[in-house]
Amino acid sequence: MVVIKDLHKSFENQVVLNGISMHVENAQNMVVFGRSGTGKSVLLKCLIRLMEPDAGEVTIDGKDVLSLNLKELNILRKDVGFLFQGAALYDSMSVRENLEFPLIRNFEYTQGKIDEKVSEVLEAVSLEGEIDKMPSELSGGMRKRIGLARSIITKPKLMLYDEPTTGLDPITAKEISSLILDLQNAYKMTSIVVTHDLLCAKIIADRAIVLKKGHIHSEGTIEELLSDKDPFLVDFFSDEVINKNGRD
Repeated sequence: MVVIKDLHKSFENQVVLNGISMHVENAQNMVVFGRSGTGKSVLLKCLIRLMEPDAGEVTIDGKDVLSLNLKELNILRKDVGFLFQGAALYDSMSVRENLEFPLIRNFEYTQGKIDEKVSEVLEAVSLEGEIDKMPSELSGGMRKRIGLARSIITKPKLMLYDEPTTGLDPITAKEISSLILDLQNAYKMTSIVVTHDLLCAKIIADRAIVLKKGHIHSEGTIEELLSDKDPFLVDFFSDEVINKNGRD
């Protein structure tokens, strides 16, 4: 589904991505680890050209992303969902209106079809009763669920998650992680997940990479990475557990 070859991105003199190469299979969940500032979120944005990479190749579902014109790129983006850290709901819109927005913008559905799709995703995230509430009336976990519902309402082939459990209590974070896995299985989506949350990664990851100074330092299953005696990995995962417990 996703092939990245020798991807580079710098901001003035700061090199963020320095030759990233990886692939993600269909219906696979890939987790991206790395310390703050190592380019995890930049990588996600470069995949769909929310940021333009400096060099390299990106292929999504067989399409050469970096060669697409704007019209072709927007067509591709209809097949990609993106869940931002803060859920990125429109504060002036109700839950219903937030969910309707990508359908109205990208498709010519009847109101009946839109209502059907809104009901389907609200049921998937177990928030059918919140349809007419405003984002300010929702808890952080609820906003994350609605953000997830809006991301999947177009049934994307690829989902990109940027810190999906940040700011959530441990129980809600676990629920969101399990929901991501359930939706991936139900819709057969491919997912790339940037996270610091080791529990989230253990629940959802088929494979994971660890970024270090713009490179992929390691790749494998979560179990392989956690059992690796490489000093950087030992320190990294020890710090992540300590920091996560501290944030909680």
